[in-house]
Order: sequence, then structure tokens, then C-alpha cells
Amino acid sequence: MTKYHIGMVGLGVMGGNLARNLVSKGFSVAGYDLDADKRAAFDRHASEGELSSFPDVEQFLGALDVPRRVILLVPSGVVDNAIDSLKPHLSQGDLLIDLGNSFFADTERRSITLEKEGFLFIGSGVSGGEKGALRGPAIMPGGQREAYALVEPAFEAIAARINGEPCVTYIGPRGAGHYVKMVHNGIEYGIMQVIAEAYDILRRGANATAQELHEAFSAWNQAELNSYLIEITAAIFGRTDPDTGKPIVDVILDEAKQKGTGKWTSQNALDMGVPTHTINAAVEGRIISGLKQERIAAENIFAGPGTTFDGDRNTLFDDVRRALYASMLTAYAQGLALIQAASKEHAYDLDIEGIARIWRGGCIIRAALLEDIRQVYSAQPDLPNMLLADVFRTAIEERQAAWRRVVQTAVGLGIPVPGLAASLAYFDAYRTARLPANLTQAQRDFFGSHTYRRIDQDGVFHTEWED
Repeated sequence: MTKYHIGMVGLGVMGGNLARNLVSKGFSVAGYDLDADKRAAFDRHASEGELSSFPDVEQFLGALDVPRRVILLVPSGVVDNAIDSLKPHLSQGDLLIDLGNSFFADTERRSITLEKEGFLFIGSGVSGGEKGALRGPAIMPGGQREAYALVEPAFEAIAARINGEPCVTYIGPRGAGHYVKMVHNGIEYGIMQVIAEAYDILRRGANATAQELHEAFSAWNQAELNSYLIEITAAIFGRTDPDTGKPIVDVILDEAKQKGTGKWTSQNALDMGVPTHTINAAVEGRIISGLKQERIAAENIFAGPGTTFDGDRNTLFDDVRRALYASMLTAYAQGLALIQAASKEHAYDLDIEGIARIWRGGCIIRAALLEDIRQVYSAQPDLPNMLLADVFRTAIEERQAAWRRVVQTAVGLGIPVPGLAASLAYFDAYRTARLPANLTQAQRDFFGSHTYRRIDQDGVFHTEWED
């Protein structure tokens, strides 16, 4: 009987496409899913290479090479159940690989438990969506090094490639891979938010047409803003709704959904004590977008300024481009600073240069500027914040006047820009040697005797504020 190289549990769009990618690179894949329709859809691709589904878990695992390499692409809420259903039929040294969007702390727990039981385990982030799964994603595997060695050839074969380099690398132990993917998604949230705000300023403020926006974003994608998210934004503005003849962006309901990874990033950043202004604003932006009925009612209650921009439109477009790039830089800077903090906290020993390298292709936040980030951290691996590097310091300095004008313009027009404003606030706070937290400390000491430190003496102090 044929022995398959890799097993795939979960034959939905992601699992099916990843299996097809593997088969196209010469790996044989056995599939398993409780859903008979998904098994049938999987088997319809048998002509593409050596793949087949199995209706029984024992039969499925029996068809795999030893040590077994089993990929799980199932919803995060059923990962534990899926593992429990497989374990009775596994042998010591078999490898389980969770390629879903699991919370890194769950991956930590699973990794420790499975290792004690004699199994290998990888928790890996995968970015690129269903098309990336088929054509080449970015892959962020964490777990035992010996576990990664068992799948390294397959992962390198199916990953996206930039200049011949695969967009996959060993990230670190236990939950490191899913941690890096979580932060990847947080950065993604931040960039998407500031792009949406740029659109809002130009659409409502300057009354830009969808065609003008298509042309502007297409041009921006040929310069410093070159990235997947800018590219698809330009494409969106160029698409017409066949039912109404309107730009399709104009008929889409303004309620943004979320699967939780951005929120996880913000929550973990708060736990770690790392500022992530842009990412936090993006999460809150999605939350307030969900208050659609309240927002409709509030618009009829509260008056605001007129939203028509009366300045030079060409200058506004150029300023928005500059502000957008500066804000995108802060999103990457916040995410990478969080990754650096987690590397120390969890003993992940993360390689920022390597992470930037694999993010250059396949993933949702791929962008030309990631090559600059890679080079910066290659030269200075311990750089505390990428904005301190000459290339980004210069970029920010050249754009901050435009950045400020855009935020000021939006505030004057009553157009909310939480992401752009938070990005600028992050930059201004980071570059300020003395913040007003001295007053905050005085207040805390006043009402709670929490003490404070002084700038002119060592030690901890308390003042009796009331006679």
C-alpha cells in the first residue's frame, strides 16, 4: 500500500489548497476530515498528484510514513479535540503540526504536554490566505528543532520565495511561531486601519472618486508604499458592482469583522508593557464600526464641522501618501518591539532579521520596506526600535510635517483618524525625553501613597500632600 509523506487533518479551503501545493512539489498527501463533502472535494484533485482522503482516522494514520507528519488545519476551538482523537493511534516520535490561528499560550501548553507524552509538536503561523496556501505562503514554525527538521524540506518547497529564498524559517521553541504570527496580524490590523483612514480623508474630505483613488493607490504602489495591502486597495477601488454600476466599495456595509488575533496582540502588549498605539487604535476602530445603529442615530443628534476640504487637493493627496508611509512604519516598529520583548520574556531567542526576511513574500503584510527592515536588523540585531535606524529616521523626518497636516486636517473636518493620530502620538511620545507622567506619579502618590522617584536623588519618595 502507498505510504504518504504527510497527513492533512481538515480539508477545507486552506487544508485543501495547502495539500495541493505540497503535491505539486512532489510530496504525497493523505487527507482526513469528518465531512464527507470535503473529502470528496479533496479527492477531485487526485489528478494533480498523489493525494487521497480517508474516512477513518486509524486508516488515515496507518497510511502515513513513520515517523508520521500530521498537519492540522482546523478551527482554533477544536484543536485540542482533534489532537485527542489522533493520539491513541500515534507512536512515540510522531509529529503533530498545528497550522491554524491558535493563541500562542495554547500552543505553549500543547507543546509541553505533547513533549512529555513522547510526541513532537509544531505550532506554526501561516499567512497568505487561501491563494497563498496554494501558490506559496509565508510560514512561521515554532517547536522543537528536531521537529522542524522533519518538515523543513516540505515547508521550504511550498513557501513563497523572494530572490530565491523561501519565506519560511525556524522561529523558535514552543509557541514562538504562533506568537510571531499573532503580531504579524496585529501589524496587519494597524496598516489596514491607516489605509482606511487615508481613503476616508480623500473620499469624504476631498470628494475623490473611486477612479481617482484607484489611480492614486496604483501609483503609490509603484513607490515607497509598494505592498500587498496597497496593491489590493488599488484593485478594490477599480472594481464596479455589477448589480448597481457603483464602485463596489460604496455598497459594502461599514462594519469590520475580526477573528481575534489583533485583539490578542493588543492584550498581550498591555501585559508585556509594550506600547502599540497603532495596533490598539485599529482594534478599537473595528469595534466601533460594529456600533452601526448607534452611529446612525448619533449622526442625527450631534452636529460637527463640514467635511469638505477647501485646500489644494493635489497637496492633500501627497500629504496623505506621506502620512500613510510614516504610520505604516510605526505599525511595524511597534510589532517588532513587541516581538523583541516577548523573545526575552519567553526565552524564544527570536531573530528579527529572519522574521523580516520571511515576511517579504507570501504574507499579507509583505512590503518593499521589509527589505530595509531586514537590512537594519542584520546590521544591528539588538536595535531597540527600528525607527532609530538612519533609513527610517530620515524617512520620518521627511514626512512628519505632512503627517501633522493630515491629522490636523482630519480633526478640523471631523473625520476620525484614530490610527493616523495614534501613530503620530506614538512617534511624538517616543521622541520626547520628558513626558507628563511626573504629574501622574504625583497624583498616584497623593491619593494612594504609591510613592515616586526623583530626577535629582536616588531612592523612592512619598509626600504628605495634605496638612
